[in-house]
Amino acid sequence: MNSLKNGNPVVEIANLYKSYWRGNQRIPVLEDLSLTIPEGEFIALMGPSGSGKTTLLNLIAGIDQADQGAIKVAGTDITRLGETELAAWRSRHIGFVFQFYNLLPVLTAYENVELPLLLSALSRKARRQHVETALRVVGLADRLDHYPQQLSGGQQQRVAIARAIITDPTIVVADEPTGDLDKVSAQEVLQLMEGLNREFGKTIIMVTHDPRAAKAARLQFFLDKGMLNPQSEAVMSS
Repeated sequence: MNSLKNGNPVVEIANLYKSYWRGNQRIPVLEDLSLTIPEGEFIALMGPSGSGKTTLLNLIAGIDQADQGAIKVAGTDITRLGETELAAWRSRHIGFVFQFYNLLPVLTAYENVELPLLLSALSRKARRQHVETALRVVGLADRLDHYPQQLSGGQQQRVAIARAIITDPTIVVADEPTGDLDKVSAQEVLQLMEGLNREFGKTIIMVTHDPRAAKAARLQFFLDKGMLNPQSEAVMSS
C-alpha cells in the first residue's frame, strides 16, 4: 500500500476495483488499487486521458461507487453507505472544486459561497460571518456582491474554492482546477491552494494533466492502466 508520509490517515483505500460497461464489454478502470493519504497532505493525481484519475477522485468523494474494495475517509467506510447517508456524509466531509467553477449565474459571490450553509443550523448572522471569512481567505472580500459574469475566470475559481471550504470539510477535491484559466490566474489559484494546505492544514486531492500545476502539490502520483505509482519524492516540500 502506498503511504505518502507519516501521520494520521484521512483516506485509506484497499483493493479497489472499478469498471464501466460498453454494451457487453467490461472496461476496467482501476484494478486492485490501494492507497493511504495522511491528514493535511496535498497530492496531485496525474495520468493520460482515461487512466482513471477522475474516477478515483469521484470514488474518494463519494459521488461514484466502487465495484469492490474499501474506501475509508475519516474513519468511515463510504462503500457501505446508502445514497441518503452518502449525501449527508458528502455535505459534511467533502469540498468540491471543478474546472468550470459551477457557480450559479443568478447568485452573487456571497450567495454562491453561502449555499452549502443554507441547510445547516447556523443563524443568518453566523452564516454571514462564515461567508465573509471564506471570501477574505481567498482574497475576494471586496467582491461579495458581484455576480459571476462580473468576475474574471480566476476570481470565479476563487469563489468556488471559498464555497468548497465554507463548511470546513475533511478533504477538498479539485478536478482540473486550473484547466480553464490563463497562466497568471492559474498560478494565483495554485498559490491559494498551497496556502490552504500549508497554513490551514487542508487535505487536498487534485486531478491535473498539467505538470506545472502538479508541482504545487507536496507529492505527485501517476495513474496508468488502473495502476498507481508515486512520482519523484523530490516534489515534496520541506
